[in-house]
Order: sequence, then structure tokens, then C-alpha cells
Amino acid sequence: MMDENLTSTKRQIHSSKKESTRSITYRLPEKLVIELETESAQKGISQNVLVRQIMEKYIRWDRFSGKIGMIPVPKGILEALGVELEGQDIDEIITLMFPMIKDTVLFIKGGYDLKRCVETLEDYMRASGMNSDHRVEGDMHTFLIQHELGLKWSVFTEQLLTQVFHSFLPDKELQFQTTDATVILSVSLGSDFDEHDYHN
Repeated sequence: MMDENLTSTKRQIHSSKKESTRSITYRLPEKLVIELETESAQKGISQNVLVRQIMEKYIRWDRFSGKIGMIPVPKGILEALGVELEGQDIDEIITLMFPMIKDTVLFIKGGYDLKRCVETLEDYMRASGMNSDHRVEGDMHTFLIQHELGLKWSVFTEQLLTQVFHSFLPDKELQFQTTDATVILSVSLGSDFDEHDYHN
């Protein structure tokens, strides 16, 4: 069962610094503008917000995905594959994936450390349509991932996060709460840990 205290914690904002903005004009085909108007109306947001979301997704993930060999996989296929996964299969997949994760983080973020790793995983989940959140209460950081792919993928996610965090902090205690749709990781990282401040 999930911790009810999570609702009272501070949420980590993806970009902690106020960004300067500027106006810019693009000439777009009328058909594309109509599609943007329709989509923004359906979502109940302004066209400006919609276009910003589209461009941020492109800048954070889409422009790299082809270069690192990522291909979209329908959710139903992942759910079906998860039914057949066993413990040894999960171990083998993580062993194969882990060097790729390091290469991906180096390529996208220009360096490899825990902050860059966490931010890359957040970017991936956002681009894949998964719900994720990062909450902070004192020194304790809680990472929530809602994938809705079944229990085997929760086990996979838990083991992958364990490998990532222990590769940087081998003695750090990790606390997991896991369901067939959600993985929650709680770990003490200090009140000043922010996965978005590695640029400084």
C-alpha cells in the first residue's frame, strides 16, 4: 500500500530556475495551424503552451532517440512480453541495458553521474507517456513511476533503479513500494540534491 504521507511532500520541479523568454514568429502551413488549434482546444490549454510542450519534448528526447537507436514499441507488446519475464530474464536484460544507459546519458547530457542519469530516465518516461514524479521531504527523496505494464515490469524497474543508484552510491539504502502498475523508490540524498543542477 502506498504511503499517504507522500501527498504532503514538496515536489521537485523539472526546471528550478526561472527561464528568460523571447517572442519568435514562425510561418507554418495552415493545415498544421488548424491541427494545433484543435489539439490545444481539446487539451484545454493555449496554443503557446502546446507548442512549448512539443518543442521541449523534441529538445529533451526526440532529437536524440533516432541517434541512440530508440524505437517506439506499442504498450500492448510490452505488457505481453512482461507476462513471460522470469527473474533470470530480467537480470539478463538489465545486464545488457546498463552499458547502453551509460552511453545514452553521456551522449544526451554530456557527462555521467547520478543527477544526469536520473534526469535522463525522467526525460525517457515523459517521452514514453509514463507518469513520474519526484518529491522531497527533508533529506528523503521519493521517486514515483507509474507504468501500468504489470508486476514483472515493476520488478524490472525496481532492479534497474537499484543498479543505477548502487553504481554511484553502493552503500545507500533504497526503500521500494511496488504494485503491478507503480514503483516508488525512497532514498536519502540530502535536501540539496536536484537532478537538474548539474550544469553548474
